Amino acid sequence: MVESTIRSTLLDKTFKVSLVLKGLDGVLELVGGILLLLVSPAQLGFLVQILTQHELSEDPHDLIATALVHLAGTMTVSATLFGAIYLLLHGMVKIVLVWAVLKDKLWAYPWMIAFLGVFILYQSYELVVSFTWGMVLLTAFDIFIVWLTVHEYRAHRSKTKPARPREQPITGGMTQPKGRSEGQNLAAADHSTPGLENPQNHADSAPAD
Repeated sequence: MVESTIRSTLLDKTFKVSLVLKGLDGVLELVGGILLLLVSPAQLGFLVQILTQHELSEDPHDLIATALVHLAGTMTVSATLFGAIYLLLHGMVKIVLVWAVLKDKLWAYPWMIAFLGVFILYQSYELVVSFTWGMVLLTAFDIFIVWLTVHEYRAHRSKTKPARPREQPITGGMTQPKGRSEGQNLAAADHSTPGLENPQNHADSAPAD
């Protein structure tokens, strides 16, 4: 019992930490989307060159730096706008769902599971097209959060599920739901027992001398 309680507490803490990290990821996506709206592709390319200049001077073949420079060089106005809208929507939905789940809103759990499930499918497709370890780690983290969300959702549903009323035995071998009044039980017993009548009725029906 104690071991089960400790395990449940550990899972709860892990779930909350994972949600906070996912919420911070959503905040970063919002910031990135706003920057893409405010910065032109030319300005973005210039900024990337400044940020990667030192790294490329030490290692001209640095994988991340060269990928950033190539990406910034191929950015167009339409691609920048699409990226900004994508990041803003994705970040806002993620922040709202994380906030709702942390507030124990039951409606948010299925939405969180479905939302992450869609992106897990998309990320799996991206892995097939162009494999990267970063995408593998991100997908694995999302799958882990989905598993934790399902576990927490089931736990919350079991706590809020109303208990069925217990039944109590009454005269005649019948059962009666708990909470029924004693008078109602006696009346039911009178009707269920053959030949049992009210003594007052016998007195009234007896012939007078």
